[in-house]
Amino acid sequence: MAEDSAVTVYGSNAAITDAKKNPFSIKVGMAQMLRGGAIVEVNTVEQAKIAESAGACCVIVSDPHREGISRMPDPALIKEIKQSVSIPLVAKARVGHFVEAQILESVGVDYIDESEVLAIADEDHFINKHNFGTPFICGCRDLGEALRRVREGAAMIRTQGDLKGSGNVVETVRSVRKVMGEIRRLNNMDEDEVFTFSKQIKAPYDIVAQTKQMGRLPVVHFAAGGIVTPADAALMMQLGCDGVFLGPEVFSVADPYKRVRGIVHAVRSYNDPVELAQASSGLEDAVAGLNLGENRVEPFGSASTY
Repeated sequence: MAEDSAVTVYGSNAAITDAKKNPFSIKVGMAQMLRGGAIVEVNTVEQAKIAESAGACCVIVSDPHREGISRMPDPALIKEIKQSVSIPLVAKARVGHFVEAQILESVGVDYIDESEVLAIADEDHFINKHNFGTPFICGCRDLGEALRRVREGAAMIRTQGDLKGSGNVVETVRSVRKVMGEIRRLNNMDEDEVFTFSKQIKAPYDIVAQTKQMGRLPVVHFAAGGIVTPADAALMMQLGCDGVFLGPEVFSVADPYKRVRGIVHAVRSYNDPVELAQASSGLEDAVAGLNLGENRVEPFGSASTY
């Protein structure tokens, strides 16, 4: 792999490398500006304005849910929202669909999300993100997948949970804990074990070694899926994420501004239970969707009591 695929390291361990030799480091730095924030998915200009006024660090544009194949949002909608808000804008492209990514870059989006939430365009290949000047966001459910996306040029990793918009955070917690658990295992390995581990998770050795050195993913790490309350957001932050994605279901309540504002506040004050209680107060509207299927509910009525 060429030198320009090297990854910027956080903290004082290293600085951003020469931009002329390593343009990827600039894209990683742009993604780092979103740390400690909430990215809100919007379908309309009105929703984008609500998200901005509620303190979102960024909005991600998607078309309203419709029958058939999900594709990138309408470029006209992207331009309209971009003119209406001052915060950065993300748009989704299908996995492997580099032409959709080219179109999104041409209309001036700030970030591109190569999204498995949409229909997959190429079952075997992801976009070569080093070919673009726009930073990419990619999803994962384990460490190996995350580091493979980083090697391809992803400047942010989105650990993905629920894709159905049900408001169920359990899948997101499972994925985040899996990634963090694998990083903890990696941190306790010697150099010989790192070689074997990199083969097991099918990730490039140099990126695996850098993850061990840093003790975290080498790029910004957000969580997505089922995050609809301030407590959900604070849980993701306490588990080690840098921020959260909020789905369009946060706009299905009577006062979406109050809910988004509460979640943004929770991301910023995730270790303060008093602030979290304040952020959670008055959010009585339930987000639509089922919490758990019957096959996931323990039959407590038949359980023994002690």
